[in-house]
Amino acid sequence: MTLVPTKEGALIARRSAELSATTDVASRPEYAGRKATKTIAGQSADGWFAEDFSLAEIATLTAREPDPAAHPQNARLDGKEPVLSLHDVLEIARAGCVRTGRIIGVCPRLMTPTRFSDLGLDVIGRLADELNTEGYVAPAAAVWVQAFEPEALSAFGRLSRVRRMLLVDAGAPDTAARTTSAGLGEIKQVAEAIGPDQSLLIDPAAAAFPAPTTLALDAHNAGLAVFSRTARAQNAALPPALRRGDAHSAGYPNGRGDVGKLLVALFSDGVDGVATDLPADAARARGQVMSALRRAHDRAQ
Repeated sequence: MTLVPTKEGALIARRSAELSATTDVASRPEYAGRKATKTIAGQSADGWFAEDFSLAEIATLTAREPDPAAHPQNARLDGKEPVLSLHDVLEIARAGCVRTGRIIGVCPRLMTPTRFSDLGLDVIGRLADELNTEGYVAPAAAVWVQAFEPEALSAFGRLSRVRRMLLVDAGAPDTAARTTSAGLGEIKQVAEAIGPDQSLLIDPAAAAFPAPTTLALDAHNAGLAVFSRTARAQNAALPPALRRGDAHSAGYPNGRGDVGKLLVALFSDGVDGVATDLPADAARARGQVMSALRRAHDRAQ
């Protein structure tokens, strides 16, 4: 769950600060004058930005699916659901715990906190304050705070004791150094886990699938938990060996591939968890791997 701030600094759950892809703001005539051009991460972006709206104004918007071709089941809900604040998400998680008798956690992600700080919006401090107020105050709390920037996690760690996860982008220039033994040791100073792209855990270009790397083992040896990003069923999101269907058909990129095999490979590689919108598939794959490990253990006795 990516967090972005409103004008007064309230945190809302949106994919990015630009709202037109994930809400109906572009169709709302009363907000036509809010359209702006801004520079984000060195790139010019046009649209409607969360920091230009109050929380009350955000509450008048409805959510929409930004990629309906890939997620048609979500697109059916366009215009029917509100934009959630961090408080809303935490309430939903707690209600789910009561309803199911299970621990349901939340993974809030800090996105470009330096940009918001330059706008006078302290998203790191706001997140820490809100989690503290909501009772998430210990490492055992069902929260993992995520960020791509070690500096953001270090700053957050001075304000809160909940666990932190450094996200690792396969395409980032510092990833090769960050995933060495020395780099993982440095991460351990600011985080309790890493969230690497799945291509850093299983080589998608290998001739045979799966071809696990040593990253999960190396991270565990450094004292870090490992949570893979992000397992999706669409062919376009899967390694070539797991794609299914006619590659020349128009629907091929969004066709369903063998995501179950990917999930089994990730859990077999030793990851502690997987980010996915396919929880039933992930639970099934984890169960298969755990059963296989138990059988192997029993045979070894």
